Amino acid sequence: MSNNISGKVVVITGASSGLGEASARHLSKLGAKVVLAARRKERLEQLVGELVAAGGEAVAYQTDVTRADEVKALIQGAVDTYGRVDVLVNNAGLMAIAPMSDLRTDEWDRMIDINIKGVLYGIAAALPVFQQQNAGHFINIASVAGIKVFSPGGTVYSGTKFAVRAISEGLRHEVGGSIRTTTIEPGAVDSELKFGSSHQQSRDFVVDFYKQAIPADSVARAIAYAIEQPADVDINEIVLRPTVQEF
Repeated sequence: MSNNISGKVVVITGASSGLGEASARHLSKLGAKVVLAARRKERLEQLVGELVAAGGEAVAYQTDVTRADEVKALIQGAVDTYGRVDVLVNNAGLMAIAPMSDLRTDEWDRMIDINIKGVLYGIAAALPVFQQQNAGHFINIASVAGIKVFSPGGTVYSGTKFAVRAISEGLRHEVGGSIRTTTIEPGAVDSELKFGSSHQQSRDFVVDFYKQAIPADSVARAIAYAIEQPADVDINEIVLRPTVQEF
């Protein structure tokens, strides 16, 4: 299978459901060795079991991306298991939608910790490995809310996703050459992300908004497209939405 994905070691955070799970399934089918990370260990182990039963290679590490030491251990685990890391998909995310006037600073902190610092911790863990290998690929999951502010309600979430785009672009500029950087910016995609709001009115709105969502494997195919390009081609940004989505 010469698809430029087969045999590659791909680490995916937030792999227990949604985009992460769909990407793990899709890339495993294409021959990638997948290293799955999330907080829900049982979900990860079940997924690993399914992938291995289907003839794939997969391992799981219980990981909280808000802890730099756990993310470092994840990347080290991937290297210990497979000898290298070719791709890191920074996918773990939280979308807590609520009006700014509700002052939910605890949720703001959580979104900053997961959506921004989680990505930075992934970069910090994988970059030395990529530099030593003189090859590697960061794939950071942002959002259409990182292109256009989703307000009212999604102001802080948008802020975190604008940050992911900025960090990705700066990273590309700093480490490009043999290391690739891709930002994926999905619109409404079916996942557990829509359940992240504790503000009931906002949650109802988001769940209704997501009735137009496209399946999570839409994003998995976009990730595969970025990975399968020849080493000298860097797909920097992919924006995808349901055809009916206006925002």
